[in-house]
Amino acid sequence: RMPASLPEAARRHRASAAFSLSFLSLVFSITAFSSSYWCEGTRKVAKPFCTGESKGDLCIRFNSPEANSSQAVQYIWETGDDKFVERKFHAGIWYSCEEMINEEGEKCRSFISLTPASDRGVLWLSIVAELLYVILLLTGNILMSVEMCYYSSVIDGLKINAFSAVVTVLAGLLGMVAHMMYTTVFQMTVNLGPEDWRPHTWDYGWSYCLAWASFACCMAAAVTTLNKYTKTILEFKHKRKKLERSLKIKYKFPDY
Repeated sequence: RMPASLPEAARRHRASAAFSLSFLSLVFSITAFSSSYWCEGTRKVAKPFCTGESKGDLCIRFNSPEANSSQAVQYIWETGDDKFVERKFHAGIWYSCEEMINEEGEKCRSFISLTPASDRGVLWLSIVAELLYVILLLTGNILMSVEMCYYSSVIDGLKINAFSAVVTVLAGLLGMVAHMMYTTVFQMTVNLGPEDWRPHTWDYGWSYCLAWASFACCMAAAVTTLNKYTKTILEFKHKRKKLERSLKIKYKFPDY
């Protein structure tokens, strides 16, 4: 069995830091993947005609019930932006939702159905990459927890450490590609998507920021894991050289 090449406390501290970053990345990625706030903005929608007791600025009053007999039919001519009302919307990988006029709640549609047919393949690739990203992050978390709790020698720890580092780096690369592909698909959908969905103004939402924060934590976990692996190897080589040097000295100058 190989002697410990790093002080136990320092080794466990680095392992805990890598695990914490990887776990945070996993939580962020799952939250972002399941939410619909990757992009937020507003849509300009033509105001509907007022019906029944509908009043206010969210509909066009074309027949005023308060008018006298000489004004039985009253048309209100509205020009410019007065004909339209802005509705907030938010979209994610799975669906897009927008608030309803004169009603509570939101109306949601599948984002996949809104994507132009020529870009749906890229969106599906993005979804698959995101799923693999989550799976690899989960695998990395399991390996790091095993390394922290169950390995019995430095060699076993190094093997698990190296494998978890490779898995975490692959996860980060997949996550980066997935986020960039979704960004491209959304921008294409804004330009070529259905007329009744295209936003007037939009920007990236908190889920999108969370997805990139997950990527940043993932890469930080990978760097920490690789740093731990490298330091362990260098420390072990240094101790082995010291041991060889001491054996040579003993061989040349034996004690009598």
